[in-house]
Amino acid sequence: MNLKKIIKNGFLVFASIATICSATENESKEFTITKNLDIFNSLFRELDIYYVDTIDVEKLVQTATESMLAHIDPYTNYIPKEDTEDFKYMTTGEYGGIGAIIRELGKDTIVISEPYEGKPADKAGLKVGDILLEINGQKTKGKTVTEVSELLRGQPNETIKVKILRPTSGQEMTKNITREKIVINPVGYYGVHDSIAYINLSSFTDKASAEVKKAILNIKSENRDIKGFVLDLRGNPGGIIDEAISICNFFLPKNEIVVSTKGKNSQWDQVYKTTREPIDDKTPLILLVDDSSASASEIVSGALQDLDRAVILGETTYGKGLVQTTRPIGFESYLKVTTAKYYTPSGRCIQAREYDSEGNARRIPDSLTTTFKTKNGRIVRDGGGIKPDIELNDSVRFSTLAYKLYYENYLFKYATEYCQKHEKPTSVKDFSFTDNDFEDFKLWLTKQNFSYELKSKKLFNDLKDFIKFEGYDDVLADEIKNFEEKLKPNLEQDLDHFKEQIIQTLEIEIAQQYFYQCGAIEETLKFDKGFKRAKEIINDTELYKKTLHLK
Repeated sequence: MNLKKIIKNGFLVFASIATICSATENESKEFTITKNLDIFNSLFRELDIYYVDTIDVEKLVQTATESMLAHIDPYTNYIPKEDTEDFKYMTTGEYGGIGAIIRELGKDTIVISEPYEGKPADKAGLKVGDILLEINGQKTKGKTVTEVSELLRGQPNETIKVKILRPTSGQEMTKNITREKIVINPVGYYGVHDSIAYINLSSFTDKASAEVKKAILNIKSENRDIKGFVLDLRGNPGGIIDEAISICNFFLPKNEIVVSTKGKNSQWDQVYKTTREPIDDKTPLILLVDDSSASASEIVSGALQDLDRAVILGETTYGKGLVQTTRPIGFESYLKVTTAKYYTPSGRCIQAREYDSEGNARRIPDSLTTTFKTKNGRIVRDGGGIKPDIELNDSVRFSTLAYKLYYENYLFKYATEYCQKHEKPTSVKDFSFTDNDFEDFKLWLTKQNFSYELKSKKLFNDLKDFIKFEGYDDVLADEIKNFEEKLKPNLEQDLDHFKEQIIQTLEIEIAQQYFYQCGAIEETLKFDKGFKRAKEIINDTELYKKTLHLK
């Protein structure tokens, strides 16, 4: 037998063995699945028949389901029928309701915190601070924000009766409000400041690319001297991958690879390219990101970074390089399951965490990451989110005082009273909170019996307990007394010390009540460090070109 025939026969034998092994492996897997499902069915049947008390079938099965999925990753979830509306809202930004954000204001009190401009609540005359008393005859007292929200939501074109109390007048009113299909615009605000166009994108719903396109075209039609664009993706958790691709296409030439996906099954292996001519592939572009920018936000950031089309500014992004697909599983319920990983044009997967068999996350260490190159040869890495080209930590660190004032609604209450007493300015640009206003706020706060305790005081009390336990309380008595005196909050002094932070937060709250969500964003831009730095980079042509290795 010649060598050629021996090799051929050997290959056939090897192929046959491989086929047998594969078939055996598949049979073993099928047997394991069948066996364990049979055990589960038998176990459940025995419990149902013999357990001493009645079993809540749905609750038990849902607990088992959630426990099973918890051992995979945090993005693979079971969506029961009752949660499908919430899931739809996350992907479309649509729901049936009156169009208002509500919040808890003290015990058993739910108030309107923001009516959406032009929506049913706004048209019916509901105002910020109105207390919700009843909805269709059901009292709101004792209910949570979620429970009250469910009463307000429902089928569009249905009319509901909402009874409110207006605190400023003490008057109770009943409003007949017809629900509408409420569509949340993912572009919260866009505008031009110092010849720099700014677009704020909060999520990648199925309307994201259309709204971004509208913003770009409106800006370009009204402004001929745009020096650059700033797309703000800070806090944007992501969404639909097709929307991310479409948004990239606004700034990239036709036929550029934006992202590719690879999964266990070849049906998930796809390469996504731009399919149309761009709106603008020349004007300087900055993307603002932070550690909450994830998923579709990272697809956009990764593509525009790899193709050297935009400077990424801010903090390293979250690092979610996984793709989910929603699968119907019967009875109007769904499984949202991770089916693939996605890869940026340079070939990197930016997934920052690995999940073991228990579903526990482990951040991928830098030593295990790999380097890649952008179109112009810049070095980028995989395995840890999108690292900015220019880093900037612009997150605000709240003082204990400002934190308590905000989260215990003192700033909200004062802003509500302020807006009711002052005439609405013509625009956000014309609004400012003066020193006299701040003095009025301080006076108002003293009448609220406001008090607070420093977090450091609580920690020091714990330290005192240890000192006493170890027998040093007598020895350190004077030091302890002196330190306690220094940790006593001085409200007058602390209000002045954190004046700038408190005023900025108040200005945002007041601007929102006067000019809705877009007003709050526009007001924030007055002191936004990220936007300020973005404008500096665009105005510094040499720095912009050097960062992207442009000629």
